[in-house]
Amino acid sequence: MISTNKLTDRYRKQDPLKQYPAPPFPRQPQDRPGSVNKMDPEPDHGEESYVGFGRLEDRKALITGGDSGIGRAAAIAFAREGADVAICYLPSEESNAQEVVSLIKAEGRKAVAIPGDIVSEKFCQELVEKAVSELGGLDILVNNAGRQTAQAHIDDLTTEQFDNTFKVNVYAPFWITKAALKHMSAGASIINTASVQSFDPSASLIDYAQTKASNVAFTKALAAQVAEKGIRVNAVAPGPFWTPLQSSGGQPQDKIEKFGSSTLLKRPGQPVELAPVYVLLASQEASYITGEVMGATGGEMPY
Repeated sequence: MISTNKLTDRYRKQDPLKQYPAPPFPRQPQDRPGSVNKMDPEPDHGEESYVGFGRLEDRKALITGGDSGIGRAAAIAFAREGADVAICYLPSEESNAQEVVSLIKAEGRKAVAIPGDIVSEKFCQELVEKAVSELGGLDILVNNAGRQTAQAHIDDLTTEQFDNTFKVNVYAPFWITKAALKHMSAGASIINTASVQSFDPSASLIDYAQTKASNVAFTKALAAQVAEKGIRVNAVAPGPFWTPLQSSGGQPQDKIEKFGSSTLLKRPGQPVELAPVYVLLASQEASYITGEVMGATGGEMPY
């Protein structure tokens, strides 16, 4: 755990409009699923800036999509808060995943890397079993991995894309959560990554927006179902965050150039700026928070 005496600039009082890069950005198309190392500027996941305070000491966490973006930021933060962490990612993201593994191990915590494709129910079940076996239990589940591909017109949205978006964003969290609950006890926390698209869908994200609305409904229904077991379920609804999901097809390149400019803070969020929200929801400090959707949109819309 990083010493609390080592306060980075991120923890000092400053103007949030100027805290991180703002548009215009260069066009930067990538093939799915994209790499953080090819983004300009590279996102801040907390590699150098997140300071832990021991709020998740000895917890066991599984994070899908933990190689990059919001999942990577959560993995780094969880480790610095004292948790052992398993991350799931596509095999093509091995390089980014190993960077996260090294960062987790640098904190003296156990890191488990599990490559695979969560569109498979069998793999989702195997993922949970391996994470539980390697970590020695499971206290925190973060359903974060997602697919987002912009299409200008519904005629361009193929059944193949529509099906895959639902498999990744809706089916997989259901399969993974169902398997994980068998290993979770009172005090455990499930966190689903939804989106501002749940409430304010973009015209070019018809399939993605539907899945994120499903994530919110799933969160609220499941929270009601497992509350009597002492397990909390919440969702985080990000607005425009600077991740490979956007540059690898999640947004048209003309929107990448001005990404985040429509928010009150005039810039996209950095993944590290969401990490404290995931830490809060995973920790005992959020003992009275369940069935909630916590927004972080830079003022893009009220919650």
